[in-house]
This record gives sequence, C-alpha cells and structure tokens, in this order.
Amino acid sequence: MTIAAKVALGLALIAVSVPGFGADIAVLNNGFSIRHERREQLGSVTRLYMGADASGFVDVPTTEIDHFEPDLSVPPAAAQNPGNLPDLITNTSERYHLDPDLVNSVIHAESDFNPHAISPKGAQGLMQLMPGTSSKLGVRNAFDPGANVDGGTRYLRDLLERYNFDMVKALAAYNAGPQRVERYAGVPPYPETRAYVAKIVRDFNRKKLAERKLGARQNAVQLTKTVRPDSTSKRIVLADTERGSAAGKSAHGSP
Repeated sequence: MTIAAKVALGLALIAVSVPGFGADIAVLNNGFSIRHERREQLGSVTRLYMGADASGFVDVPTTEIDHFEPDLSVPPAAAQNPGNLPDLITNTSERYHLDPDLVNSVIHAESDFNPHAISPKGAQGLMQLMPGTSSKLGVRNAFDPGANVDGGTRYLRDLLERYNFDMVKALAAYNAGPQRVERYAGVPPYPETRAYVAKIVRDFNRKKLAERKLGARQNAVQLTKTVRPDSTSKRIVLADTERGSAAGKSAHGSP
C-alpha cells in the first residue's frame, strides 16, 4: 500500500470513529427526528448519544437517516426544571382528565422525577419518552418538563381509551408497547413489565388509601365540631361577657 493510500485510509477511519459534537437532530426517512448530543458511525449503523456520556444511545441504520440539522430548541442542560412540578403534573392531568396521582406514580416509576433521566434504551425525561414516541406526539425537547409531561400524559390517556380504561393493560402498553399487550391479551410475560405495572399500581393504591384515611379523619373532626361546639369559643364569649360586666361596674361606679 502506498503512503498516500495509507493516509487516505487513516483519514477515513478517523471520520468514522470520531463522534460529532453539539446538539443536533437526525431527520429520518420516515419523517421522524431524533435529538442527540453526539453521534458516531459504527459499521452500517449510526449511534446517537442522548446525553454527554455513553449511558444512553440509540442505534439507527445509517440508510434510514435522511440528514442532520442543528437543534434550535432549548438544550437539556438549560431546560427549565420548574419548582412547581406538582402543579405542572396536576394541571396537565386535569387537561387530559386523568387522576394526578396516577401520573405522579408513572413519573415516579419512570424517572424518579428527574427531568434529565435517560434510560439505557434511550428513553428520555420525566415520563421516559422514546425518541420515536416523542416525534409522534410532537414533543421537540423531551427534556423540557412541561413538554414531556404533556406528551406522556396524553399518550397514557390514549392507551387508557384504547383498553377501555383498563389501567393494568394501559400501563403494560406504556412500558412494553401496545403490540405486545395485544399479542398476549394482557400484561406480557416479561419480568420487567410485570414489576413495572405492580410498582405503579401499588404506589397509586397507597396514595388513594392515604386520601381516604385523611378524608375519614376530616369528616370525623367536622362531625365532632358540629355535635360539640369548640370549648375555646365558649371561653372567648365568657371572657367578653366578664369584660362587659367589669366595664359596666367601672362606668357606673360601685353600688
């Protein structure tokens, strides 16, 4: 091999192995897009890294990528992490007519409320949306809490409607995909999915039980107040009466 050929081969290998840096979007032939921090080509696939480290990535056949373009949305590191996350979840849940406790339980199981979470499979954000799912839902930045919760809650609502509001099937589909739920006519026999569904149902039921106990205590307190007036009110009235008598004696003098 000539020196020129060796140099050309070396440059080609560098071009393949050195990852690209900067937040970009891979636009696929099917119209979907995948946001990534960096990428590298490995044989016939292009590996898209979701974060700065190598813990989360997606391998896409290079032939399925139409082009790359800069991501002009807010980068994950600068995405706002609102301090009023409970309000965000409550408002979004009400928008899609879901119980906020259910959405909270899903987020707890998915990301433990970390808006920048990335799974080994490439799922992103609070409700761990896969890039393809984010694209279908119109979520441009899955690391933005508002966009992620809106997309994930809307997807959960769609699944509940799909399975006639069977929570167990909807949760299994959220984790493993609707096609697998329909294939097995219920929760697929995957330990991960079964543990996932059980964890959310247990957490949701715990919240509902706590709400019922709190409601029962509040009702008992209200009933007690209705049947037996607060003794403090009596003391205040008595004190006012005594003050009035004393004032009368002072104004009119001693008898």
